Amino acid sequence: MEKNLKNWRENDLFNWLSKNYYNLLINTNKDFSKFDCYDIETKNRIELKCRSKHYDNLIIEKPKFDFLVNKSIEMGDVPVYINSTPKGIYLFKLQELDLKWYLKRLPKTTDFDNKNTIEKKVSEINIKYSLKLK
Repeated sequence: MEKNLKNWRENDLFNWLSKNYYNLLINTNKDFSKFDCYDIETKNRIELKCRSKHYDNLIIEKPKFDFLVNKSIEMGDVPVYINSTPKGIYLFKLQELDLKWYLKRLPKTTDFDNKNTIEKKVSEINIKYSLKLK
């Protein structure tokens, strides 16, 4: 039985994508990679994020965006950002987006015990620019 999307972690999203969307998905996150997974068939270089609340505008950090796009250009891949929220799974092809960047105070890490915040350069991507997978 599939977990409620609200409670998903990146591993749940990876497993769902492996079974329902990609045929040759490889988990690269375990190798301390700067991206989470890669699909050999589609050449998608993928960053995954799971949100416990739904937002129509999803945030991506500039360093992550730059790495995915630049590495994908170098390797001939497609940079992809996939987010899950309680309302669905959204796939964004990063090279097709015209993003506006700004500084925002956000948690320094995803460690929920660490309440320290820092300014990060981010952009918001509206789900209307996504391919909804679920």
